[in-house]
Amino acid sequence: MAAKGSTELFRHKLRGRSELLPPQLILRFLPLTVPGSHTGACPNTWLWADRKRYFSRMPRHAGLTLGVASLVGTTVGCLILWKLIKHRRRHLYTNVDQKDLCTGLTAEVKDSDHSVQQPFEKECTLFSVEKILQAEVKIVSKAEEWDMVWPLLQKDLDVYPVLGMDCEWVSVDGRTNPISLLQMASHSGLCVLVRLPRLASTVCNIPKTLITLLANSSVLKVGVGCWEDASKLINDYGLSVKGIVDIRYLAMRHRRDIFQNSLSLKTLSETILCFPLDKSFQLRCSNWDADEFTQDQVFYAARDAQVSLALFLQLLGFFTSKPPTAWEYFLGKCQGLIDVPFKGKGVINVQKRREGPLEQLSCNAQGDPRRHKKKPLGVGYSVRKSPLYDNCFLHAPDGQPLCTCDRKKAQWYLDKGIGDLISNDPFVVKLRFEPSGRPESSVDYYLTVKENLCVVCGKRESYIRKNIVPHEYRRHFPIQMKDHNSHDVLLLCTSCHAVSNCYDNGFKQQLAMEFSAPIGCEEGVRMLEDPIRRQVRSAARALLNALKLPESRREELMSEIKAFYSIDEVTEGILKEAANLETRIFNETYTPHGLKIVQCYAKGGLKSLMELEKRWRQHFLDKMSPKFLPKQWSVDHNHSKLIKKYGEDLPIQLG
Repeated sequence: MAAKGSTELFRHKLRGRSELLPPQLILRFLPLTVPGSHTGACPNTWLWADRKRYFSRMPRHAGLTLGVASLVGTTVGCLILWKLIKHRRRHLYTNVDQKDLCTGLTAEVKDSDHSVQQPFEKECTLFSVEKILQAEVKIVSKAEEWDMVWPLLQKDLDVYPVLGMDCEWVSVDGRTNPISLLQMASHSGLCVLVRLPRLASTVCNIPKTLITLLANSSVLKVGVGCWEDASKLINDYGLSVKGIVDIRYLAMRHRRDIFQNSLSLKTLSETILCFPLDKSFQLRCSNWDADEFTQDQVFYAARDAQVSLALFLQLLGFFTSKPPTAWEYFLGKCQGLIDVPFKGKGVINVQKRREGPLEQLSCNAQGDPRRHKKKPLGVGYSVRKSPLYDNCFLHAPDGQPLCTCDRKKAQWYLDKGIGDLISNDPFVVKLRFEPSGRPESSVDYYLTVKENLCVVCGKRESYIRKNIVPHEYRRHFPIQMKDHNSHDVLLLCTSCHAVSNCYDNGFKQQLAMEFSAPIGCEEGVRMLEDPIRRQVRSAARALLNALKLPESRREELMSEIKAFYSIDEVTEGILKEAANLETRIFNETYTPHGLKIVQCYAKGGLKSLMELEKRWRQHFLDKMSPKFLPKQWSVDHNHSKLIKKYGEDLPIQLG
């Protein structure tokens, strides 16, 4: 009876205060009631009836609360379970990867003919990465600051020629400004933050050692999206970047647990290095053109370059090898990945023939360029279909070599009957008349045999002519300086031609500032739009086509036409003539940029104008560093001969 009484008391309390108890507690106690009831019904029957009665009395908001609580509890439980599984998998893959790297390195050392030291017991990777991330950070805003940093950077590159690279810039209203910051980190962790806008307003002021470093293909530049950074560097500053390796390719090749949907720098850092990166919106989109960087900005910029380098070294097993390990061993693991833009379509085939940067750029230019957001260098150029140099010889009547020429010109002398064929290989034609001039020595430039290859990189196909002195300047030279002069016409492949044009644009801007000859200003436009003539044409078209013009507006348009033609009455013929009026007029102040530059140099006579020609030739040598120039090519070509013939003070008549 006591048990029955307590049960009845609990039921009474439960029915009277059900709204204060959670449903889980009520359902828990209902099955525990003593079987049977005063009605004599079956216990199960009473139980379900009691439950039904309870739930019918339960408020609606309590059911909603129950559903939401169940959903939230399930979600939190799944999230915790997913985190645990992810952490376990990451720990497992890290151990497996380090074991595979050690095993692979040991096997390669045994098979190698060179003595490479055996891998020692695994060091703590995190400790090695922290050593890189704790290295010194240098900010470079002036050429003098770069000169102080360069020896430190060069010392590291002499050991392992690799740099972690990244760039930062500012976007305004959806348009990207030129690159604000270039980040580079060496294997020791030394990070150099180069503020390019402050370092140089034009490419000509950027230190030559920095230009050479970026263009040196033997120094690898590694990172995520570094190909896009390199494209922007050449577009913004004319800086050619070679030796690019996208570490996403390395991750896909050496880590099978990496998938293409998790190849950001942040994800790779967390997965491979177990090091979190702060990629918050406030830092990524902060003002990189600010006068002074905040500590967070410096930390963020340096981390991107340092983590890129640490990922590269970790993926190639650098931290699992006893130093010093031959650099060629690590370089071999990058075979087929150098200067290849990331496509995200899988790993590049290792068996693919290893191509140089310029060959790869040419291969990337194949296909429809409209499918790509950014064209590779050289796309859109029309290459030569025949060699430029046939290396045929012309001889004087006494047999003295005069010059080399193309086959078509040599054949012309034969067809006209003013020359005789001496030999076919090489093709030599002896003239039947005395030439107007003869070479002063046997080592003259025009007597040398020239190869049909790019004078910069040596590529033997897909080349075009390059005017060392741009045509917009040379066209205004006096006839004495441009008649029969092929010295400044060289062969460049399409990629080198595009790079050279970028450097030329920078030098043109420098000349424009030196001589107040801006490019693209109103003074350099041949035809100008006349606003008055345009207004008259619009008025005439409105009167002819708009039938329901208000009378006041019609009179206003008529007065404009009368004032322009100085007439009292406007006929239909006048309206038709005005409707087809030419609105462009000749710019009386028109002076092309090239002509203005040549005029400024020509004021000092022949020798002064030669200085302009010499500057362009030296500019080509400094920026492109050609390795296959024809023999006897020089920046002073023909100058002494012209001065001897015409004198330094020859009045210049511009062409």
